Amino acid sequence: MHEISEDIIQNHPTLLLVDDDELYCRILGNAMTKRGFSVLIAHNVQDALAMVGEVPPKYAVIDLNMPGDSGLVLIEKIHKLDPESHMVVLTGYASVATAVEAIKLGATHYLAKPADADEVLKALGKSEGNTHIEVKQQPMSPKRLEWEHIQKVLAENDGNISETARLLGMHRRTLQRKLQKRPVNK
Repeated sequence: MHEISEDIIQNHPTLLLVDDDELYCRILGNAMTKRGFSVLIAHNVQDALAMVGEVPPKYAVIDLNMPGDSGLVLIEKIHKLDPESHMVVLTGYASVATAVEAIKLGATHYLAKPADADEVLKALGKSEGNTHIEVKQQPMSPKRLEWEHIQKVLAENDGNISETARLLGMHRRTLQRKLQKRPVNK
């Protein structure tokens, strides 16, 4: 684990990168270092919390789906330490429910994987919404609608799979299989 030194804090903004994909962390970490950040890398929420302690990073890129606690837990804790931290959620399991929760907990932007360093850098710089964003007119497919509904009910039950399965009227294992699949795009 890396300690955050006073020199790093004063000369380069600290970027905490938390993702269980070690190769992705290494590539993105190198790219962000070249862009002037002092990058700290963790592969789960517990290691990230131990790394930052009581000194929250100025910037963070946090994956949602990792072993152990969800990235949402880390977002909430960093936001409590410093509401001015810029946090970007990065996930391969994008859904409306998780995006809403991440923003409510303190994230400033939400990106679906794969995202390159330039997209991450742009997202880190955003602190306000965009009123000119295109509103799509195409309705969701039934499979995507099912995915979104499952995510919404799961979020309402604080990630409790058994309770979510009971409320949705499906077997817990069936729900677990559905959650392991990647969501359809439309």
